[in-house]
Amino acid sequence: MNLRLNTSIALFGLLSLLFVTQEVSAQSKVGTTAAPFLTMGTGARANGVGHAYTAIATGPDALFWNPAGISVRFEDDDPLGGIVFSNKSWLAGINYNALAMTIPVSSSRDMVLGLHAIFLDYGRMDIRTVEQPEGNGLTFGAYDLSTGISFASRLTDSFHLGGTVKYVQQSIYDMRASTVAVDIGFTLVTPYMNGIRIGASLTNFGGKMQMDGINTQFVHAPFRDIRGANDNVTARYTLDEWNIPVQFKFGVLWPLIVSEYVDWYVMAESDQTNDQYLNADLGSQLVLKTRTTRVIPRIGYKDFPLDRDFAFNQVDSHWTFGIGLQTRVNRMRFAVDFAYIPFENLGDTSMIDLRFYF
Repeated sequence: MNLRLNTSIALFGLLSLLFVTQEVSAQSKVGTTAAPFLTMGTGARANGVGHAYTAIATGPDALFWNPAGISVRFEDDDPLGGIVFSNKSWLAGINYNALAMTIPVSSSRDMVLGLHAIFLDYGRMDIRTVEQPEGNGLTFGAYDLSTGISFASRLTDSFHLGGTVKYVQQSIYDMRASTVAVDIGFTLVTPYMNGIRIGASLTNFGGKMQMDGINTQFVHAPFRDIRGANDNVTARYTLDEWNIPVQFKFGVLWPLIVSEYVDWYVMAESDQTNDQYLNADLGSQLVLKTRTTRVIPRIGYKDFPLDRDFAFNQVDSHWTFGIGLQTRVNRMRFAVDFAYIPFENLGDTSMIDLRFYF
């Protein structure tokens, strides 16, 4: 069985999973999954273009969108090794941090190993009771966590395939839920129209999450009417299990202009999760180049309704904006990216990334 046939089988399998996912998601199940932070969108570059990032994803932050992207180069001398730290100042004082690293393990087929971690901190909150509704002087915390390992490779001159295995956990006070999930994605680089690229990813395909902890335990007296029976039996509540948000994204990148000093890219993709309506994300970025520096303004429009039951006003934020600066010193590259996401009713948010390529 040759390499091209293997690639075709992998692509067919991914598209088959898309069909299954869309069939399951045909009826709206808004608000019925756990760990919604998995679809919030990580990285200032991706947020700056309205989440239309699956086909253009490269570098360490591709681990959060399309793991195949960590083996993709935009230019022949682009390094595949890198580190990115991302911080998002989210609503209600929520702090979102992500760290990703890619390490080339073979130059012959652009094989790359990736590691990532996401930590979402909800901060400290007052413990309130019926007797003390203003608080009892104690506080509790809550956080979400995702960490994983990825591998991607260039299977042919134009086809890249990658996958991720990750651990997902949610915690509030002394209660926790966890599961294991996988991501898989591909990027196809074509020679047509300045190099149109096609990317697709299926993320968060895994088990269910079920909260458990000391607060599910209680003391029960099952035989109150029987003298001498044990009236101090430790019992436990069994809580419901919840799916995590399986997400499929299919995107296209079109380089409208590719020149020595200016590149202009436009992106569009469809986005479907098992707890949301089908929608589209649109984005564009301009790359202003010198020999050692790149200045990259970005704009995006996310959550464009593609379902008749999904209206524009069901989303509080559509437009996104961003800018990036990259400079090169010898073989090393440094970059900083910023994204601004305004909300109509909830306030504005921002995100900043720090990058180092080697």
